Amino acid sequence: MAMRREKSEYAIQAVENAFDVLEQFKGAKGSLGITELSANLGLHKNNIFRLLATMENKGYIEQDLNTEEYRLGIKSLEIGRAFLNHTGLLKVAKPILNELMESVNENVYLGLLKNDQVVYVEHVESTQALRVASRVGTRLSPLCTAIGKVILAHYSEHDRERIIANNKFVQHTPNTIMDKGKYVAELAKIREQGYSVDDQEYDFGVVCVGGPVMDYQKKVVAGISISGPSLRMDEKALRDIFVPKIKECSLKLSRAIGYVG
Repeated sequence: MAMRREKSEYAIQAVENAFDVLEQFKGAKGSLGITELSANLGLHKNNIFRLLATMENKGYIEQDLNTEEYRLGIKSLEIGRAFLNHTGLLKVAKPILNELMESVNENVYLGLLKNDQVVYVEHVESTQALRVASRVGTRLSPLCTAIGKVILAHYSEHDRERIIANNKFVQHTPNTIMDKGKYVAELAKIREQGYSVDDQEYDFGVVCVGGPVMDYQKKVVAGISISGPSLRMDEKALRDIFVPKIKECSLKLSRAIGYVG
């Protein structure tokens, strides 16, 4: 009988290096440059460049043409979605998102904080003629989005400060919060009330309300949101319809993945 060989004997160094590069983005700021990756991994810049070029060709890495830095690509998101499907979050979330959309008839999203940005991993589209246009894989700032704010509000102070530092306050609309002190106060309010509102802070004319998705450890793992035109999501509609619904459904999804509270 042949002796069973250790799996490490079959390892291919170039493949290991490629995965080492990918793992650098796991806890990183939104993007990384070749010099930083080279220093972190102890690999020559030419090697890093070739690895990035290969992964970019396959869609696992993409380059920001403005900064020339690299970030995770859509294929990496697809792998992440497959894992979420396997672990049950998307499978559990889908019927709850469908139910939420049918009850309010506005776009509904499930989002994660990945590389300090909000990434939509699932959505259910409204049947309204006038509706918000976003898709799975869309990346948005956490500083002025309902999902981003509700996730950050439930993070530790250390993680919150790091993510705020890694993102710039950009004036998307006149309603965008630009002062860090006011923003931190807004997060405290969100944490206390259990939901967030993006009142035309990212897109003028678009209002979003978000709720946290908590796991069995009572840690926030995702957020869900309802997005629609401000003419339908005014102050009264938020109070009477959308806030109660987002709180109900975010709690329902949280309990479905083990949250007790």
